[in-house]
Amino acid sequence: MKIPDGISLIDFTNEYKEKKNVSNAEIADKAGVSRTLVSRYLGEKYESNPEKIEKAIIKYFENLDEEYNPEEDIKETVGEQTEHKEEPPDVKNNRISNFYESRDAVNVVAVCGLCQENISLGVIVGKSGYGKTHTLKQYAKKGRVCYIECDDSMTSRDLVDAVGLSVGIPRGSGGTVWSRVQAIKDFFDINEGYLLIIDEADKLLTKYSAKKMEIIRTIFDQCRVGLVVAGEPALESMLKLYLPRFASRADYFIKMKGLADSEIRDYLKDLNASEEVLEIIISRGTNAQTGCFRLLNRTLKNILRIKTDNSVITKKDLNIASNMMML
Repeated sequence: MKIPDGISLIDFTNEYKEKKNVSNAEIADKAGVSRTLVSRYLGEKYESNPEKIEKAIIKYFENLDEEYNPEEDIKETVGEQTEHKEEPPDVKNNRISNFYESRDAVNVVAVCGLCQENISLGVIVGKSGYGKTHTLKQYAKKGRVCYIECDDSMTSRDLVDAVGLSVGIPRGSGGTVWSRVQAIKDFFDINEGYLLIIDEADKLLTKYSAKKMEIIRTIFDQCRVGLVVAGEPALESMLKLYLPRFASRADYFIKMKGLADSEIRDYLKDLNASEEVLEIIISRGTNAQTGCFRLLNRTLKNILRIKTDNSVITKKDLNIASNMMML
């Protein structure tokens, strides 16, 4: 496969990955290079001379037998808000949009941009399924963004290792937690313009220990890096109760509101469905108990799996799709 002229290797590879559902790990394994190097290069976070990794990726494509012609205009990531436009659900082609610029998504992207540009601290909270993580991951496709998704099992060392890996500091390099934090701070001081995103941050906090979040606060306080922490709604009260020094530093705060009726109607404007079906689908995205984008999207995907043509989606189709879900 030959890479077309006029398209950067990074854009071509990322477009190919999306269209062909190929992972960084597959490319790295066949190219004979580190998966971390591939991830950092394609995420535009590779600070060293890229010649070796570029030759490996080019060789990977040259060894492919298939032909691939990317779209004429490769879409920009969500970071370029003025140019980004996702397509609505398309029943005929059995696909739905990977990203929708709801009011919540626009606000999240705006806060990330402000924090990165002004070396500020932002806090984002939202219920599960509101699209918080998906939006943050979209923003993380931009250059100089480090994204960490936390979980309950993380120790302080795990967290520091995760941040270190995101900037290219190997886990096996040894040293204490303190020494690794110093290396991370040195990196951010030398390489200005970075944003550090700590997602699912509420999983790092308990009433018995705030040490892990204090490490993140220290990194923000002592070096030049923007910071966004995000999590469930409980994160707001937890920060105020257990880490008042952290909460008082927040320059921006967003509490996600979820989808509005009008947003879902806009998202589904090309969906070939009866009004009755549309009302039920909308309720799955907006009702106060369980409504969220995740439930809406799962419903749409199940409907599109069972539809074999572009005929009107009926109540029967919706019921069949719903029977495959835990509602």
